[in-house]
Amino acid sequence: MNHPVVDAALAPIRAQLDADRALTSMYGDHYQRLVRLAALLVPDVATAEMVVQDSFAAMHTAWRRLGDRDKALAYLRHSVVNRSRSVRRRPGGPSSPGNAAVAGALGSLPARQREALVLRYYGDLPEAQVAAAMGVSERAVRRHVDGAIAALRGVLEMDSRW
Repeated sequence: MNHPVVDAALAPIRAQLDADRALTSMYGDHYQRLVRLAALLVPDVATAEMVVQDSFAAMHTAWRRLGDRDKALAYLRHSVVNRSRSVRRRPGGPSSPGNAAVAGALGSLPARQREALVLRYYGDLPEAQVAAAMGVSERAVRRHVDGAIAALRGVLEMDSRW
């Protein structure tokens, strides 16, 4: 039986449980992929894990505003990119995926080009989702990706000559 006073008193508890369930489910489904994304944007895997964990904590806090998994996942990607930017501003330095030539080439790109390229091709996201994660227009995403590809082609071709 519903009672307005009881329902009103239970609403915050229900909202907290919804956020807890969403966080647990999304953490299991997306944590590793988001860490791999962050690892291409920050100096090391430990920092990438910290960035992703902070992003999940922020998503939990914002859950009532987000309300569904699709919005929450977009929020997480955007948060990971933004937090990675903040980390890179502090210590600087290139990312460190396994292939040293590619890592060096990625590290030589401007941050926005690196982010667009990683989200688009490593994250396999459509331009609209890349734009949302980066907080830019789709046209800007295309410009950043095109510039990154041209720069990487030049750097990697130069490396292969040696």
